[in-house]
Amino acid sequence: MAVCEVCFRHCVLSEGQTGFCGGRVCTGGRVTAKNYGKITSLALDPIEKKPLARFCSGSLILSVGSFGCNLRCPFCQNYDISWSQRAMGYDEAQGYTPEQVAELAERYLPKGNIGAAYTYNEPLIGYEFVRDTARLVKKRGMKNVLVTNGTAELAVLEELAPYIDAMNIDLKGIDQGYYSSVLGGSLDMTLSFIRQAHKSAHIELTTLIVPGENDSEEHMRREAEWIAALDKRIPLHISRFFPRFHMTDRAATDVGQVYRLAQIAGEYLDYVYTGNC
Repeated sequence: MAVCEVCFRHCVLSEGQTGFCGGRVCTGGRVTAKNYGKITSLALDPIEKKPLARFCSGSLILSVGSFGCNLRCPFCQNYDISWSQRAMGYDEAQGYTPEQVAELAERYLPKGNIGAAYTYNEPLIGYEFVRDTARLVKKRGMKNVLVTNGTAELAVLEELAPYIDAMNIDLKGIDQGYYSSVLGGSLDMTLSFIRQAHKSAHIELTTLIVPGENDSEEHMRREAEWIAALDKRIPLHISRFFPRFHMTDRAATDVGQVYRLAQIAGEYLDYVYTGNC
């Protein structure tokens, strides 16, 4: 038996057992990344798609994704690699070494690439591959970007911090009830992660506005106040929800409401952006 120390779940695993996230497994009495080097997605994306609005604007970045996630957001747009049991079994994932990913990122430099982004699924559940790859990418003079839900112990962030230049972190709301009952997450852990990440990298935050869950003006006001208390210069992306996957019981977020919430956030924050509108 071994305990996974990556997130708040602290899964206790017997030999050969996979954790809740689908990306970590007990092998030889210790928990390691089952998804190490197992790549399901590769794309050269605009940096603005991460989304990052105030970091290397106009550039491209090689986006790299694996499989698995430690949350269970019912509206996940990448559910095929975060929730899918087939993906979690890595039937279709290709094996890459950190060296191969770093070399690929370097090969795309002439096309405007600035480095590598770890994204699509939850990269922190396979932080060892992120760490090993990011170290090589940085050694080659390129940048590393982390797109994450921020649901990880600070010890994980400490291992990655020397190599990560920027992060977009999902702050999915400011209510623990929403985090636990709808998303299967921990608001406290996410807030702690954001506080610490802000000390070592450029960070931007994203909130998906889900009707009936986190779409009230009071909710946004509390969230913006929390961010501003940390640093009012942290950019916040307020994004429109569309029904998908397991959450098709409500309409897309009203565009006007997205703009109203952005206006409220702007009373506290210097940089507020809207998405999917």
